[in-house]
Amino acid sequence: MRRHICLNAHLLSGQAGYRSAGISGYIVNLLRALPDAAPDFTYTVFTGAQATPPAHERLAIRRSAWDTEHPLRRILWEQLAQPFALRAARPDLAHGLAFVTPLLSRVPSVVTVYDLSFVHYPDRLPATRRWYLRLFARWSCRRARRVIAISQSTARDLAQTFGLAPARIDIAAPGVGEQFKPLPRADVDAFRARKGLPDRFLLFVGTLEPRKNLPLLLRAYAHLPAQQRQAVPLVLAGGRGWMDGAIHATIEAHDLTSTVLLPGYLPADELPWWYNAAEALVYPSVYEGFGLPVLEALACGTPALVSDVSSLPEAVGDGGLCLPPDDVAAWTEALGRVLSDPAWRAEMGSRGLAHAARFTWAGTAAQTVASYRRALGVSDDA
Repeated sequence: MRRHICLNAHLLSGQAGYRSAGISGYIVNLLRALPDAAPDFTYTVFTGAQATPPAHERLAIRRSAWDTEHPLRRILWEQLAQPFALRAARPDLAHGLAFVTPLLSRVPSVVTVYDLSFVHYPDRLPATRRWYLRLFARWSCRRARRVIAISQSTARDLAQTFGLAPARIDIAAPGVGEQFKPLPRADVDAFRARKGLPDRFLLFVGTLEPRKNLPLLLRAYAHLPAQQRQAVPLVLAGGRGWMDGAIHATIEAHDLTSTVLLPGYLPADELPWWYNAAEALVYPSVYEGFGLPVLEALACGTPALVSDVSSLPEAVGDGGLCLPPDDVAAWTEALGRVLSDPAWRAEMGSRGLAHAARFTWAGTAAQTVASYRRALGVSDDA
């Protein structure tokens, strides 16, 4: 017997840029892998007018006439239009792919939660979205038959913050795309030359915002010897987020303008080249649902330095070092080791490759289908 799942994919972006990464990237990769994860499931995917979902014979796409890139229009669609769309589709199960399900629908549901930053760091969102997520995410999780978290850290956070029973929470960690892999050194050198990059550099990839804890990284980097900083610049790559003024102020205060590079958002097709070209990824964030750039860097053979909080120890495994997010001296020491110990870089790179190989989008889809089966009370051979 085939089971029919409806998925709300209105956070699937149709635009290039940092908004097409993160949640949108998770959704598109999951949708690509879901049809092959179980032959007894069919899917209807609800998207906005702007989205570009993957094509598959068992993915029926239902586009809204609304452009739901705008958060308020997306909220209105999710809560007012989606119940009618579900009634027409008559699914066995509805999957809210980003935090919420519709209040007025009686269809059994599963909901995916990426992190609870809107609870722990509410100032990073406009008031309307913050109110919506804080109210509806908690309600959606309590109402859902299963809740999918993308990391063990997020699962613990859901249990502690929303009071969910751990037995109702499943894990579907993100995968690593096949494009993230070690690339030929000659080709990497050619990429570096085309981009005008230095022979050696440290790399951060992510939105420039307070949660990423970049002022600490900059202070730690500033304590390295000047000659070392001149030889190995620090690249902070990513779109500008909210309240990024402290980052620029720290660069100025420590006279780092000549050794800290800010290339902005990196196109997705360039990311494997940047990871391959870097000495290490540095990721001092104080809170992450998962920290996918860490895993992507490891898959390219590049070690990582990360904070020892939230999901980041899960992401890095034994492919790097975990450091306190408030200890400048520890970060300075670790940066110095990265730059001066090629044997350590090689060992961490090898370990990181093995760790990253455990994370595939096929695995994510299989974990998601397993959650559907638990929600529906059916076995693998049903």
